[in-house]
Amino acid sequence: MSVEGLFFIIIAIVICEFCLTKYLGYLNTKNWSDTLPDAAKDIYDQEKYQKSQKYEKAKYSFWQIQSIFSFVIMFGVLVFWGFGFLDSFLRGYIGSPIYLALSFFAVISLLQMIVGLPFSYYSTFVIEQKYGFNKMTKKLFFLDTLKWLALSAILGWAILSLLVWIYSILGSSFWLYGWGIMVGFMLFFMMFYSSLIVPLFNKQTPLEKWELKTAIEKFAQKVGFQLDNIYVIDGSKRSSKANAYFSGIGPKKRIVLFDTLIDDLTTDELVAVLAHEIGHYKKKHTFQMLTFSILQTGLMFYIFSLALWVENISLALWATESSFHIGAVAFGILFTPLSMVLGMFGSVLSRKNEYEADAYAKEFSRASDLIESLKKLSRNNLSNLLPHPAYEFFYYSHPTVLKRVAALQK
Repeated sequence: MSVEGLFFIIIAIVICEFCLTKYLGYLNTKNWSDTLPDAAKDIYDQEKYQKSQKYEKAKYSFWQIQSIFSFVIMFGVLVFWGFGFLDSFLRGYIGSPIYLALSFFAVISLLQMIVGLPFSYYSTFVIEQKYGFNKMTKKLFFLDTLKWLALSAILGWAILSLLVWIYSILGSSFWLYGWGIMVGFMLFFMMFYSSLIVPLFNKQTPLEKWELKTAIEKFAQKVGFQLDNIYVIDGSKRSSKANAYFSGIGPKKRIVLFDTLIDDLTTDELVAVLAHEIGHYKKKHTFQMLTFSILQTGLMFYIFSLALWVENISLALWATESSFHIGAVAFGILFTPLSMVLGMFGSVLSRKNEYEADAYAKEFSRASDLIESLKKLSRNNLSNLLPHPAYEFFYYSHPTVLKRVAALQK
């Protein structure tokens, strides 16, 4: 295909993705109402429900502005040869393919951060602050930004350098080795994320609340789940929203509870939440989703390797010659439709797993406690209980709380 033809395909994909997300967002607004629906009366009263609707509207309005701004920048960069210009400019100073790729993505990442920082600041200190969720200080906000920037730079440098080097010496076999490298990084972070990355941002301490710890250990023993590590994370220093998650695999697995979750729920409700998380492990959902991610990554690298050998793909972004970094940007856009399909499939699989984990908790007489915990968390987080079905299908990795409660009550 000609360079011009590929360029117009890239433009068409960017426009279609923008229009699709806008249409789905618009559909979701059709389900908003100032009147408390009967289905939500067990969770919200009229005042709390109206507050949740205002929160949704505030987030939607903000997203509208942010997405339009991002689209205009991306469209402008493509039309006015921004990627090609940056590539040509850097080539005047850098000869090494590795350093050229590192510099190219460093400039793009830095510009993305500069553009995105005001939006992130507004979301945190205006919207989240207004609705009582933000607990973060401005100092912590900027400190987090610098930490993520440094961490991204270190990890990005290591991974990108390795990939470009392998591509330069292995040619068509690049995708297989690149896939192996990314799988290795995925497994490494699954095992060590909580012990290496999380401490850079949050303090994790072993659970000391005796009554809760005893109840959790008793349930884990009952279902034959080896549990050695239960940690509490100080999520309250950033947000009042609550969460709990499993981290790691094998002997490195641990349960992490947000301190806000412990404050919001009773002991029985917390055990029910943990029963749900253990259900994911018992039903092998972690292994299932890991396998899906590995296969998706392999497919992506294979198609990427094919794209890198089509010179016109790089030239479609107005580069003077094909290269790993320009090819990666073009591929990232061209891969969007398939990425969306895979994302939808992953969301369908994730929602199925949530129902199964809920059913596992129900097997051990935890249904009523889990239902109450879901209601509390939805109420405290001002969750949207009735999204449009199309919006839910595309974006929700969890079923809505009303659907989960209905399934638990059967």
